[in-house]
Amino acid sequence: MQKAEEPKLRLFVFHHSGGSHLAYRDWPSCFPAGWDVHTPDAPGRGPRDTRPALTHAGELIEHFLHELDDRLTGRYAFFGHSMGGLVAYELTRRILDLGRTPPVWLGVSARGTLHPDGDAVRRHTMSDAELRRELAAMGGTPSELLDHEELWELFAPTIRADLRMSETWRTRPLDAPLPVPLSVFGGTRDQVAPPHRLDGWAAASEHFLGRHLFDGGHFYFQDRLPDVTGRIQDDVRRALLLARPPSAVTR
Repeated sequence: MQKAEEPKLRLFVFHHSGGSHLAYRDWPSCFPAGWDVHTPDAPGRGPRDTRPALTHAGELIEHFLHELDDRLTGRYAFFGHSMGGLVAYELTRRILDLGRTPPVWLGVSARGTLHPDGDAVRRHTMSDAELRRELAAMGGTPSELLDHEELWELFAPTIRADLRMSETWRTRPLDAPLPVPLSVFGGTRDQVAPPHRLDGWAAASEHFLGRHLFDGGHFYFQDRLPDVTGRIQDDVRRALLLARPPSAVTR
């Protein structure tokens, strides 16, 4: 039996709080045919997923570490949006701690700081009415869900669990910058993670590849998907060049 050809790159895209792969279903078609693009779900996504949503960051990282285990080999990269950005970052750190081969590139989107701000809005503690208004203003959550009482009651526990985890996340300080090339992405009009809060990521990597801003709010990529995925491809290629030995680059 012929062995399946190894993809040129595996890209894992991690979703935002309360989200799922459905918000990223158009992403795989935006990348080269040789890329294997995955949009894994955290537990508790939708009525068919009977697993409870996880409420502890460490449990979520371990979940993805085991679920993606045999695919975290060769050349692979992480991109995470909002809560997914922290998943991508913490999963990278966990992989490095285990002595395993890390991703060739890490992309963090719409997540402004490594530590939650003391005065940051705590959306997970809002009333239902306040939270629905907040989610509507942020975008990214279908209006059908926010306006339909039964759908809201079905999905609200997962949304709140994700928001609580994202908004109370505490990460261990870095002993040294990560050896993984890192890029940060954001929207120029994002009220959740405004551009000035993205700057702290520059110190998290030995090879910071820049801050990329796109016109839009927290879900800036919805209207600029070709531009965003194009920038991801450019930065992954830059990261791969950094990973090559000098002799391979100059040949």
